[in-house]
Amino acid sequence: MIDGRQGGVRESLEEKTMNMARAVAALIGENLKNGDGSPVECVIADGTIGRVGETAACAEKFEREGVGATITVTPCWCYGAETMDMNPYWPKAVWGFNGTERPGAVYLAAVLAAHAQKGLPAFGIYGHDVQDMDDNTIPNDVAEKILRFAKAAQAVATMRGKSYLSMGSVSMGIAGSIVDPQFFQEYLGMRNESIDLTEIIRRMAEGIYDEEEFEKAMLWTAKNCKVNEGRDFNNPEKTKSRQQKDADWEFIVKMTIIMRDLMEGNPKLLEKGFKEEAIGHNAIAAGFQGQRQWTDFYPNGDYSEALLNTSFDWNGIREAYVVATENDACNGVAMLFGHLLTNTAQIFSDVRTYWSPEAVKRVTGRELTGRAANGIIHLINSGATTLDGSGQAVNELGQPVMKPYWELSDEDVANCLKATTWYPANRDYFRGGGPRLNVAAAKPPRSVTMPPPILMRRECRVAPLADSASQTSVTDARVFAASVGSMMMVCILDE
Repeated sequence: MIDGRQGGVRESLEEKTMNMARAVAALIGENLKNGDGSPVECVIADGTIGRVGETAACAEKFEREGVGATITVTPCWCYGAETMDMNPYWPKAVWGFNGTERPGAVYLAAVLAAHAQKGLPAFGIYGHDVQDMDDNTIPNDVAEKILRFAKAAQAVATMRGKSYLSMGSVSMGIAGSIVDPQFFQEYLGMRNESIDLTEIIRRMAEGIYDEEEFEKAMLWTAKNCKVNEGRDFNNPEKTKSRQQKDADWEFIVKMTIIMRDLMEGNPKLLEKGFKEEAIGHNAIAAGFQGQRQWTDFYPNGDYSEALLNTSFDWNGIREAYVVATENDACNGVAMLFGHLLTNTAQIFSDVRTYWSPEAVKRVTGRELTGRAANGIIHLINSGATTLDGSGQAVNELGQPVMKPYWELSDEDVANCLKATTWYPANRDYFRGGGPRLNVAAAKPPRSVTMPPPILMRRECRVAPLADSASQTSVTDARVFAASVGSMMMVCILDE
């Protein structure tokens, strides 16, 4: 944005204003990525914007280019109500340059007030230190604010128009699985889709899945998962036979393929003549009810949920899906936020126990030290526990890390699979049987680093309105995992 007064004022600000826009575009392009690992694309207005006609031309361009959010930049006073972004669906930010020569701060305050008056929230960005007018660098504090906004803005734009798919309904009276369509529509811009779980059985019975992929998936599962089947702790009268367990493995592999097809569709089904089923539900996230009606009769959904939430399967390394166990949509949304902001797979677990240092010493005789000095949190619930959370993927320093999928190596994948044991389910709880997973660290507990949040999923452009880039530091959450019997112990601590 620029002061529209021709005859000296506007001309003196053209280069500075466009340089700010180019610097923001470079910052975002060099630091943020789409779901496929490509840089986020930025679209810059054809020129500076000083009057409403130029505002309209810019808006038309952004609509054509598929922009999902806007960042306005300016070093000076501008005509706020004439030039502000009025699109009600685009998240907005305004960077007002901190300089003494021109009133960028005045415009920033005025246009933010205008946004508030019009009910169009905008995120204000202003640097801590005064800059010279010819300084085209972005200060670290400003860069951090721009990237934080851009991360969140693209997540918002990515969710818009997508679906949350409920597979089943409410699980065991869990309030989080009472799906609220108004929340999804009004807050996230999403729609809600739902299917009865008999649809999974229908597709199995009628062969509405890719048989070639099923055979490939069974070979992969036998080699990488079934081989790690754990001890059966059920009482003899509830222990399934080898033949029954083999049938359960086939059942859950089919179920996994079908659940994925329900979310996003599958062109292979069209080739088989199933036109409607090939379409899918356009779901960016889903939930599987499971308990109790399904798991009282059929094998549980742990394998399906875990594999879908993992960054690899029989088709290789790929972006993780978001599938909430027990159709807990509230937790599913939290998983979706984490997924979109970090480009990593997500773990769904119950916070089962807080272990104080005193309690640990009483039970084990050992004192907690280091990051665990103030206690540990016990997370347990294998349902949607991604295999990425095993701590077996490592960075260039050999440190365990949750990676964006495009950074995973074949060795990372092999190690994650080796660290995962698939125990037959406790049939007192899961009468239909099926495997439950346990993720065990192969070495003593170590910290697992989560990367700074970056954007993901489909391409969605962030547009500066109008070449240097500054790195920002993000405090990482630290996670380490250890095996405790047939349970999963995960301790989450801060630096």
